[in-house]
Amino acid sequence: MRRRQFSRTAGTLLALVLTATGAVAAGGGAASAAARTVYYDASRAGEFRTNFDQAATIWNSSVSNVRLVARTPGNITIYVDTGWPRAQTTSLGNGRVWMGTQAVDQGYDRTRIATHEIGHILGLPDNRTGLCTDLMSGSSAPVSCRNATPSSAEASRVNALFAGSLTAPAGVSYVWRGDGAPASVGVGS
Repeated sequence: MRRRQFSRTAGTLLALVLTATGAVAAGGGAASAAARTVYYDASRAGEFRTNFDQAATIWNSSVSNVRLVARTPGNITIYVDTGWPRAQTTSLGNGRVWMGTQAVDQGYDRTRIATHEIGHILGLPDNRTGLCTDLMSGSSAPVSCRNATPSSAEASRVNALFAGSLTAPAGVSYVWRGDGAPASVGVGS
């Protein structure tokens, strides 16, 4: 009983100190999280390296709770192959991305693909709305779509995930598909 009462009192005092020092927003609102750095390794991205650098710049200008920085090795490792673009998450901000040339060969925008696939690593699922304004609509948007910027809702979700107010599924693979097939597939642990 005393221990529980002490814990509550200590917690209240800590909250007051943090509020007084500005570490917690006054008025009971959630504190804004410090930006988390997520490193991406595009050393294996070949001719698509600049597209992934552009994608990182786009995400960095769209969100405040995560910063993408190029480094080898990284939390995100980027590869190139001849299949469909895809991402495999291991946890929030960690995983692998493949720039599959099949979508590029069909005319899909390289930077949109790169930004979309990094979006999966940042916790966003496919959202097959068919709208070019939705980055995570992926290949359901027309091939002519060149929008590589996340919508405000997508950016808000990434900020919330990296602030810790939402949880993202881990161990999921996402595939950029042009044939209408399901776009996400669970991966065994």
